[in-house]
Amino acid sequence: MNELINITLNENHEPIVSARELHKSLKVKTRFSQWVEQNFKILEEGYDFSPVVTTTQLNQYGGTKEIQDYALSLDASKNLAMISKTDEGAKVRKYFIQVEKDFNSPEKIMARALLMADKKVHTLQAQIEADRPKVLFADAVSASHTSILVGELAKLLKQNGVDIGATRLFTWLRNQGYLIKRNGRDWNMPTQKSVELGLIRVKETSITHSDGHITVNKTPLITGKGQQYFINKFLNQEYLPG
Repeated sequence: MNELINITLNENHEPIVSARELHKSLKVKTRFSQWVEQNFKILEEGYDFSPVVTTTQLNQYGGTKEIQDYALSLDASKNLAMISKTDEGAKVRKYFIQVEKDFNSPEKIMARALLMADKKVHTLQAQIEADRPKVLFADAVSASHTSILVGELAKLLKQNGVDIGATRLFTWLRNQGYLIKRNGRDWNMPTQKSVELGLIRVKETSITHSDGHITVNKTPLITGKGQQYFINKFLNQEYLPG
């Protein structure tokens, strides 16, 4: 199968697509920022997409600049292709469907299961499902060297009885000064306070695209210390959902 759009895997070994690459492949007439504003209203941040900052090459002499991008889930990418109303939309959607079938083949499901079996975060989630005390879970997670996505932290909190999803958790982290809230390339990146406290770190992933250029995705991750810190805050009722 010919590769129409480069597809990579996120921290959970799930396929993701660059929004900028999708926008280019669909050949829509609107500029990227306007396309995002118009179409991302139907998507949920932290589930359908996550903001990332990429680095693109300016010229042959090595000059680069950072630009805003988004990591899209495969389902979100299919939906955006379907509503694009371009000649390329149907072709791109069909390609994503074929990729999804291959991704969900028994052999690849088994391979991913083996890779994820040793992840400490899944051990901790199993402890929660076994109804272990919340305090024991919060203490155990502090010893973990595994950093997790903000969306995964939201799932852990929800399993502990905190009614919050990924989108509301991102908003809370920004409003409380743990993530940068100003619009721009640093949006949703950890603040100086978060970095100094060791609560949130940034993971940079270099991606080589089909045309040879390289971009760098930046994703905020909650450290083991950060997991304990935020879980204790929520369990001590310092956050009131509403």
